[in-house]
Amino acid sequence: MPDELPRKLPPKRTVDHEIELVPGTKPPARAPYRMSQPELVELRKQLKEMLESGIIKPAKSPYGAPVLFQKKADGSLRMCCDYRALNKITVKNKYPIPTGSGLLRPSKRAKYFTKIDLRSGYWQVRIKEGDERRRQLSRGMELSSFLSCLSA
Repeated sequence: MPDELPRKLPPKRTVDHEIELVPGTKPPARAPYRMSQPELVELRKQLKEMLESGIIKPAKSPYGAPVLFQKKADGSLRMCCDYRALNKITVKNKYPIPTGSGLLRPSKRAKYFTKIDLRSGYWQVRIKEGDERRRQLSRGMELSSFLSCLSA
């Protein structure tokens, strides 16, 4: 896998990730979690990389989700946004998950199958224009909007 983040947002497609809220609700505003000094340094580093890559942009909004870190097996820190409050007021998709045979049936005559392993693949799905404000992270006095999916 590449060591670097994608250098730009994915292209606009027919369908982008949409965040539909339950009617009458608004995105939550949560205070940031406390962080240790090493976590703050890592947060600034990761946000700088994402800003330079175009994955996030500076934002002003009354909404926001707190950020926390999870230690990976290699000792590095994975940034996570706590979108639980947003998930509670998001309209859930009401279609069943297909069975394995249902997924394979359309491809029964295929000769080749590909396996794609993307680094931070959830950053490679564009958020629908206008929904970015619902995917903001709060980090003290500043906010950033994700332009692609993160911890969706």
